[in-house]
Amino acid sequence: MLEEGLINHPAVGFGESGRKANELRVLLAKIEESESFPPPAAEMQRTECLKSLREIAMPLAERPARGDLTGEVCHWADGYHLNVKLYEKLLLSIFDVLDEGKLTEEVEEILELLKSTWRILGITETIHYTCYAWVLFRQFVITGEQRILQYVIEQLKKIPLKEQRGPQERMHLKSLHSRVEMEKGFQELTFLQSFLLPISKWADKQLGDYHLNYAEGLMMMENTVAVAMLVRRLLLEEPETAMESATISDKEQIEFYVTSSIKNAFTRIIQDVEAISQATNEHPLALLAEHTKKLLQRDNTIYMPILSQRHQNAAAVSASTLHKLYGIKLRPFLDNAEHLTEDTIAVFPAAYSLEHDIMQVIVSSCADGTSDAYCRKLNLFKIETASGTLVLRWVNSQLARILNWVDRAIQQERWVPVSPQQRHGSSIVEVYRIVEETVDQFFSLEVPMRPGELGSLFRGIDNAFQVYAKTILDKIANKEDIVPPVPILTRYSRESGIKAFVKKELKDTRIPDVLKSIEIDVAATSTLCVQLNSLHYAISQLNKLEDSIWARWTRKKHHDKLTKNPAEETAKGFQKKDSFDGSRKDINAAIDRMCEFTGTKIIFCDLREPFIENLYKPSVSQSRLESVMEPLDMVLNQLCDVIMEPLRDRVVTGLLQASLDGLVRVILDGGPSRVFSLGDAKLLEEDLEILKEFFISGGDGLPRGVVENQVARVRQVIKLQGYETREIIEDLRSASELEMQGGRGKLGADTKTLLRILCHRGESEASQFVKKQFKIPKSGETVYV
Repeated sequence: MLEEGLINHPAVGFGESGRKANELRVLLAKIEESESFPPPAAEMQRTECLKSLREIAMPLAERPARGDLTGEVCHWADGYHLNVKLYEKLLLSIFDVLDEGKLTEEVEEILELLKSTWRILGITETIHYTCYAWVLFRQFVITGEQRILQYVIEQLKKIPLKEQRGPQERMHLKSLHSRVEMEKGFQELTFLQSFLLPISKWADKQLGDYHLNYAEGLMMMENTVAVAMLVRRLLLEEPETAMESATISDKEQIEFYVTSSIKNAFTRIIQDVEAISQATNEHPLALLAEHTKKLLQRDNTIYMPILSQRHQNAAAVSASTLHKLYGIKLRPFLDNAEHLTEDTIAVFPAAYSLEHDIMQVIVSSCADGTSDAYCRKLNLFKIETASGTLVLRWVNSQLARILNWVDRAIQQERWVPVSPQQRHGSSIVEVYRIVEETVDQFFSLEVPMRPGELGSLFRGIDNAFQVYAKTILDKIANKEDIVPPVPILTRYSRESGIKAFVKKELKDTRIPDVLKSIEIDVAATSTLCVQLNSLHYAISQLNKLEDSIWARWTRKKHHDKLTKNPAEETAKGFQKKDSFDGSRKDINAAIDRMCEFTGTKIIFCDLREPFIENLYKPSVSQSRLESVMEPLDMVLNQLCDVIMEPLRDRVVTGLLQASLDGLVRVILDGGPSRVFSLGDAKLLEEDLEILKEFFISGGDGLPRGVVENQVARVRQVIKLQGYETREIIEDLRSASELEMQGGRGKLGADTKTLLRILCHRGESEASQFVKKQFKIPKSGETVYV
C-alpha cells in the first residue's frame, strides 16, 4: 500500500525526498526478504525495518503539494488510482451488509466520517460525488434496486459543472488520467470520462431497446433517461468527448433511442408474425400491420410521455420510423398487385389503417405545427391509389357483366306481370337483383376506396338502367310508322265526292303506303303497359338504391377513418342528389315516349276503323263521336286495369293527346270522302265537349285544367269551321303575307290549317278559290294518282 501510494504513481516530484524514496524501496525489499528467514531472525528484521519505514514514510507523504488544493501538505498525493480505489472501498461501507440493495441507516454519519480522508487521499467535491455516483450505480446494476438508481441521479446532479469548479480543482482534475483498453485499442481518459462513460454506455444500451428492457418498469426507464441526460451533459464538457459529440444534441440522442428501440422491436415482431402466419395461414403483411399498429399504440401510450419531456416530437419520430420500416416490407407487394385477390383484400385495409393511425399520431403529437414537415418526409403507401386502380378494374368487369344481364333479361322477358300485385315485368326485378348483388360485392371489398371508385360504380349502374330503357324503346315501333299516311290534299267536288270514296275503297293504288302501318308488328297494349310499369319500377326504386349506396359509403368511410375534406366528394364530378340523373332523365323520357306511343297506337291502330277511318263519314251529322266513345271507354278501362296507379294520369294523358290528334286528323286531313259545312261547327264543338268530359270523368279522371289545356288547340280548329268561307279566304291571304314576318292572320291560324279548312269545306266558293290559288285538284281527279 505504501509503495503504491508514495512511490509508484508520483504526481508531485520527490525533490530532496528522492533519497528517502530509495531508502523506502530498500526497506520494503528487506521486509519481503525476511519472509525467507527462520522465525526469530525474520521477526527481528521486520521489526527493525518497520521502525525505519515509519520515519521515512512520513516526510514522503508530507512533501509540498500542488497549490493549496488539500492544504500545505499532500498526505497521499501521488497514488491517484490507488486513492480512488481506496475511496471506492470506503464508500462501499454505506450499504447494508445484510441487504446490499439498501443503504445502511448510518449512511450520513459514514459519509461525514469519510470526509476526513479527503485531504489524505486528494479527494475533492467533484471526485467525491463522481465516485459516490459510480459506487451507487455499480450497486444498482448488481442488485437491480430502483431506489439506488434514484440516489445515482441525486449524486450526478451534485457533480459541479466545469464553471462551478475552482481553478485548483480544475487543474487537479486535468492532471488525472487513466489508460483504458477499448475496442479500438488503449485510450487515455480523464477522471470524469473514466467513471461516466461506462454509465453512459449502459444507459444508451438500455434505452436503445427500451421496448425490451422496460416492458413494465416505466419509472426505471424514466430514471435511466435522467441518468443518460445528466451524464451526457457532464461528458460534453470534457474536451475529447465534446469534440466527438458536438454535432449531436439531446433531441438527436432521444431520436437515436427511439429509432433504435423501434427497429429492434419491429425485428422481433417480424419473427413473431412469421410464426403466427405459418400457423394461421393469414397473410404476413396483414398480420405485421396489426402488430405494428399495436406497437405504435403501446409506444405512444407508454413510452412517449417519458421521452417527450426531452423531445416534444418524439412520438412523431417513433411513428415515422414505424412507417418507414413497414413501408419497406409493403412496397414489393404493392408493386406486384394487379388484381383484387384474397391477399390484397387482406393487406390493403390493414396497411391503410396502420398509415392512418401513424398520421394521426404525428398530427396529434406535433402541437407546434411541425407535423407537415414530418408528413412530407414520409414515403406514403398510397394504398387508396393502388386499391382504387384494382377496384376500378373490378367495377368495370362487373359493369360489363351487368350489361350482359340487362340484355339477357330483356331477351327472355315475356312482358307479363310478375303478379297481380306486382304488374311490372320480371326483367327489371332481375336487373335490380344483379345490380344489388354488385353493390353488395363492392362494399364487401374491405379495401380503401376513393370517391372516384364510387363514382365509377354510380356511372356504371346509371348506364345499365339507361341501356334498359333504351332497349325497351328500341323494341317498339316508331310513332310515325303506325300513323296512316296523310291523304293527298284535294278540294271538294259535289259530283264525285261519294263516288270517289267508293272507288277508293275498291281499288287504291296507294295501298303500300296506306297499309304500311298495319303490317308493322306493334306490341299489344297490355305489353306496352307492362313495359311502362317496368320502367316506373326501375325509376321508383332508384331513390332507395341511391340512398342505400350513400349510407353504406358513409359507414365505410367512417370505418376507414377518412380524414379528408368532405368537399372532396363533390370535387370528383358527382353529388348525392344527381348520382342517377342520367337514368332518371332517360327513363322519364322513355315513359313519356311510350305513353305517347301507347295513346297513338290505341287511336291510330286499335280504334283506327271507328275513329280514323269512319268518324264524320260521309258527314258529321251521320257519324258523331258518340260512336267511338264505347270502344274508347273499353280500351281505357283495360288500360287502367294493367297500368300502375302512379302512371295512370301519364298514360291517359297520352291517350287524350292521341285522341285529339286523331280528331284534328279527321277534321283537317280526313281525305276526299269527308266534307264539312258551316253548320258542323256546333256539332263538332259538342263532340269535343263529350271527349273532354270523358277524360275528366267527373273528377275521377285527369285534372280539368290539364284536359282544358290539351283541348284548347282542337277548339281553335273547330272554331274555324264556324267562320264564313269569305272570312277564311281573306284571313288566308293576309296570313300568307304575315307568316313571312313571323305573324298570323286575325283568326289566329296558320296558312296550312286555313287551306285544309277550305279544301274540306263543302262549298263551290272554297273549291274554286283553292283551285285557282293553289292548283289543288278536285277529289275525283286524284283517286287514281
